[in-house]
Amino acid sequence: MTVHRIGLALGSGSARGWAHIGVIKALAAHGIHPHIVCGSSIGALVGAAYVTGKLDDLESWARKITWRKMARLLDFKFANGGVIEGDRMMRFLRDLQDDALIESLDTPFAAVAADLATGHEVWLREGSIIDAVRASMALPGIFSPVALEDWRLADGGLVNPVPVAPCRALGADLIIAVNLNGDLVGRRVHRRNGGRSRRSLRAAILERVAKDLPNGLRNTAGMIAPQLLGAGTHTLGYFDVIFGAINVMQDRITRNRMAADPPDVMLSPGLRQIGLLEFNRAEEAIEEGHAAVDQMLPVLKDVLGPIRRKAHHRHG
Repeated sequence: MTVHRIGLALGSGSARGWAHIGVIKALAAHGIHPHIVCGSSIGALVGAAYVTGKLDDLESWARKITWRKMARLLDFKFANGGVIEGDRMMRFLRDLQDDALIESLDTPFAAVAADLATGHEVWLREGSIIDAVRASMALPGIFSPVALEDWRLADGGLVNPVPVAPCRALGADLIIAVNLNGDLVGRRVHRRNGGRSRRSLRAAILERVAKDLPNGLRNTAGMIAPQLLGAGTHTLGYFDVIFGAINVMQDRITRNRMAADPPDVMLSPGLRQIGLLEFNRAEEAIEEGHAAVDQMLPVLKDVLGPIRRKAHHRHG
């Protein structure tokens, strides 16, 4: 039987990225354990948790997240090229998992980021895995860019939303890719509890902004939060415009790159009902990740051949 080096390319997609947890768990349940993992943005976060054995911890945290807990991770500074500085996110990542040197991991890993100075795609394959994840998740206009070596790095989804090429470069000869945005662009979606969800997020952001602003400016928090999130259910805010624009761009980039360098198997969880900021809907996203694997299992079996239940690597 041919033994493949399986690469797993985990795509960008903000809150929809919790689906990656379901994908990885479902693949493992069917005896499929990737030898190489690459991630872009939220895909880098979930991929890093997997290769460091902390996926169960991340899943447990994600399933319990609330708007208020999420807002506590955001440090509003309105400086350094972003609305959010990202220091609290770094502390969260270090609390969630021990930092590790990427080159010391048993499973080859790369996080994708974009160099804002050159526009080049950067594959972070050495150094701190937490620094790599933070850089890969630095959404432009929202999180401050990350300075690493001579680069000023921003979200990997700007250049490679579904990182097939890094998997291939690291030695994968069979690639399973996860596209979180395959069913989103061009379709109007009615989201369950969308108005209530937005009001809850607005309240949590308002509370966080009020705490982060200097004393003399705290009375302006009530004006800032609606600008960030929109004043009503059908009003666009700053975050809506940024996320919407990035979503359109990533969809076009993904289509072009997949046409030029397609994976062997593409998984596209049905996530259109989950907003980009709805991190509190992890349970639904994880279930959709499981469902995407189950739906494509005949294709996976055909591509991989007989699937052994004995793991190549077992990660938490």
